[in-house]
Amino acid sequence: MEVKTKIFESAKSLLHTKGLKVVAEDRDRPWGGFLVIEEAQAKDFAKAFFPEEDFESLKISEKLSPKILLVAPEKRLSWQYHFRRAEIWRCIGGSVAVVSSMSDEEKERHILSTGDKIKLQQGERHRLIGLEDWGMVAEIWQHTDANHPSDEEDIVRLQDDFGR
Repeated sequence: MEVKTKIFESAKSLLHTKGLKVVAEDRDRPWGGFLVIEEAQAKDFAKAFFPEEDFESLKISEKLSPKILLVAPEKRLSWQYHFRRAEIWRCIGGSVAVVSSMSDEEKERHILSTGDKIKLQQGERHRLIGLEDWGMVAEIWQHTDANHPSDEEDIVRLQDDFGR
């Protein structure tokens, strides 16, 4: 079994042990991929991975769009920001680097090890970076427009290693 397959299966197994259902997955991203968790289980996901957060204050709209991001070694997601969401990430496996800035200029990298969390504001520029091994990151979106929740199209890419 190839490493990428093992990583995805390990993440799915972890979610299964927490009683969380994967409803979609994408293993074809050039940087790795992600698992989407059933929206009806957003509260359980938040409790499992973000227990210190007040669930009701997280829910600006009725959705949190819970996901697990799986970042391949030495791969970088695009330098990007969003118009309709803030994000909260927690590294739950391995380690990853994060670059964030309120301007278009990339600042220094911060390492997130297992257990570390970062909150990204709406409009804050950010990039997730894989290090030596695969990184596993729990993610929730705070939709900032309840009438028009964010989606995968709500991405402004300022730089992308993969030409997207």
